[in-house]
Amino acid sequence: MNTIQSAHASRAGLVQRGLGLWRLLTRSLDSLQPLAALLARLYVAQVFFLSGLTKLRDWEITLALFTDEYKVPLLPPALAAAMGTAGEIALPVLLVLGLGGRFSPLGLFVVNAVAVISLGEIAPAALQQHAFWGSLLAGLAIYGLGPWSLDRWVGPRLLPGQ
Repeated sequence: MNTIQSAHASRAGLVQRGLGLWRLLTRSLDSLQPLAALLARLYVAQVFFLSGLTKLRDWEITLALFTDEYKVPLLPPALAAAMGTAGEIALPVLLVLGLGGRFSPLGLFVVNAVAVISLGEIAPAALQQHAFWGSLLAGLAIYGLGPWSLDRWVGPRLLPGQ
């Protein structure tokens, strides 16, 4: 084998090793997807659920906030407060359990978007948090709740052939 052939063989072997490492990395990252989806669900659910509990803890202050500070478009303050709080309490439970498919992340995405829109002024750090939560929720809505969800276990039993 001459020097040129040896150099080509060496490069080809290097490319093959690189592709093998890439496949290993890809398989490893793919195996983390169920855990990543679960952690995203737990994190976002906690944020919204705790916010809902805070609103329930002192309903008079919640109503005052929705009347004076949160300017939710098209809804009277009392209705906006009730709907927002209900969403922040119920949707995170569905999200953690992995029930209702994409309904819970889409619903919380709307709650998150309305929260940003309804505040006249929002601090840059708070806006960044809302953007992060919205990104996680969008990912869960687009890609689904993952295999570690009750939908994946209950769904096929309720809807045979799906």
